[in-house]
Amino acid sequence: MTPLGIGIIGCGVISDIYLQNAARFPQLSLRAVADLRPDAAQARAQDHGIDALTPDALLARDDIDIVVNLTVPAAHLEVGLAALRAGKHVYSEKPLAVSMAEGRQLADMAAARGLRIGCAPDTFLGGAHQTARALVDAGAIGRPVAGTATLMLAGHERWHPNPDFYYQGPGAGPLFDMGPYYITELVNLLGPVQQVSAMAARAHHSRIIATGPRAGQPVAVDAQTHVAGVLGFASGALVQIVTSFDVRAHMHSPLELYGTDGSLLIPDPNRFDGTVMLSGAEGWQPQPMTHAHGDDNHRGLGLADMAQAIADDRPHRASGDLALHVLDVIESLLEAARTGRTLPLSTDCARPDAVAPLTPAPEAA
Repeated sequence: MTPLGIGIIGCGVISDIYLQNAARFPQLSLRAVADLRPDAAQARAQDHGIDALTPDALLARDDIDIVVNLTVPAAHLEVGLAALRAGKHVYSEKPLAVSMAEGRQLADMAAARGLRIGCAPDTFLGGAHQTARALVDAGAIGRPVAGTATLMLAGHERWHPNPDFYYQGPGAGPLFDMGPYYITELVNLLGPVQQVSAMAARAHHSRIIATGPRAGQPVAVDAQTHVAGVLGFASGALVQIVTSFDVRAHMHSPLELYGTDGSLLIPDPNRFDGTVMLSGAEGWQPQPMTHAHGDDNHRGLGLADMAQAIADDRPHRASGDLALHVLDVIESLLEAARTGRTLPLSTDCARPDAVAPLTPAPEAA
């Protein structure tokens, strides 16, 4: 296929890996970057030999087919709508938006204009997670009936020089920040969620920045920083989920699935690699990696799949429908925690198509 032109808006911390990886995917041709901070855009552009523009100038470029929206979550709606109005497809960092109302605006405009929305995370397309998906689909654990999803950290102020948006305003907190990795992977493995229940708490009302020019400064905390819930899947499986910025240390694995015939340990869904463990007659056994992109940080894989899907006229896997459903799960968990009720989901989505295994695949364990 002829590569599609890519323009990136938002030159923060996450932009560097997208810029590095763009050259790895033949479906993509990186054209320009933009940021409201001209110095940030210029620094990224200089590092990668591309143009640094204003956001408006980038949207006006005829050689840009997909705008990659790497702004902070609160700006996802404004930047996404502007890109769609300019006739560009949009691929966004997670979450799709900070509310279902905003997410629906993006989905509705894209549908009205015949454009596509894609959204991170795309880690579920990585080798470890597609290996786990293949094992589930092959019946290796029988019928999945339950599971756990555990993200527990001490907080991003330890490493991020400007962590305010993790704790303040719409889209703040661990469920919005890290929950999309876990929920997206679970939808990849089990299909859509049907209902949720939850409780939530906040351990601290301020945090101290530990690094960068603002080290030692406090950051006010408005968000719920520990959310514990249960996801009821349409398939019948029940999965306990915890996302927290209030835990210093723990011994839980990131993802576990329990079936009628066995169990799976699944690696960190914020990564593409790791070892899948399957329980059997002889206890836990590591499983061979059966799929590609399990050896590195391949962020942008979902963007490349979206570009290829546009060329092939097929659905892309890290889709707007999937991201909107994940956003629905997040918003519903927080509302369930606020009201003390079990809530039905307002959206549905197709389970993303599985990725083909490597040929030839490694021998099964």
